[in-house]
Amino acid sequence: MRALILSLIAVVGSIASAQTPMPIVVPAMTPSTTQSPVAAAVTTASAQTALKALQAMKAANEEILKQQIATLEKLDEIEKAANEIRIYTKRG
Repeated sequence: MRALILSLIAVVGSIASAQTPMPIVVPAMTPSTTQSPVAAAVTTASAQTALKALQAMKAANEEILKQQIATLEKLDEIEKAANEIRIYTKRG
């Protein structure tokens, strides 16, 4: 008798815990809006302006890199001259 009552309690407990959860409601996707020709023209114009600005920055960076290369070459020449002076002062 006890076994029957315990098994009934176990069955009722498993049924209660096996219930499906609340359904999840997902809202429908809204259709995307299309761009008007005016907005597309503004986007194109701003993209061209940004492209021109980036090209100007690239040219400026290339000029800076050329100056840095020239400075490094001068520093190498100065270092070689300093090493020669050290060698000559140790001999004398």
